[in-house]
Amino acid sequence: MKIHIADHPLITHKLTVLRDEKTDSPTFRRLTEEIVTLLAYEAMREVKTQAVTVKTPVAMAQGAHLTKPKPVVVPILRAGLGMLEGFSRLIPTAEIGFLGMVRNEETLKATTYANRLPEDLKGRQCYILDPMLATGGTLVSAIEFLAAKGATDITAICILAAPEGIAVLEKAFASSALQLKLVTGALDERLNEKGYIVPGLGDAGDRLYGVV
Repeated sequence: MKIHIADHPLITHKLTVLRDEKTDSPTFRRLTEEIVTLLAYEAMREVKTQAVTVKTPVAMAQGAHLTKPKPVVVPILRAGLGMLEGFSRLIPTAEIGFLGMVRNEETLKATTYANRLPEDLKGRQCYILDPMLATGGTLVSAIEFLAAKGATDITAICILAAPEGIAVLEKAFASSALQLKLVTGALDERLNEKGYIVPGLGDAGDRLYGVV
């Protein structure tokens, strides 16, 4: 599994404001979108393209277009929805699927309660959006769900990650033939006894949309 931890002062600045407990939900949502756009830029360095020739007002020029089938972006409900606009701003032609997963706070394991994905993901580059890679259970389940539909090229985009979560991912797919990549804005210190990232930024879903 490839791991890319963003090292950019602009991302660090935006993450700092995002972490601040005084940051209100509208600002939190806007900053999340901005950070995801920057992370998506890094995540798509290996997006598949094909060579094309276009005519400029001056001469012919060699370039590239995204190949078909189009990439699929999969936000994990509900917090992943807050990342979707930031990704779509960079690549509006990507197709969008949804995966609803919830973590059991006692077992820390994730179960699926909603699925809006193509039945066949063979040959599709898939991008999973999940703000926090904490225990790793949700992301492992999401990757396995996409793999069961034929996906072999999967990139996870997370705003923050914990070492424990990365270790769980690496162990889960150590012998897998999947092409996996993790792109994250920062690698934090650890998890606490409740499975929350430290220092983290709290519950991303609650900070995006309020407590429900």
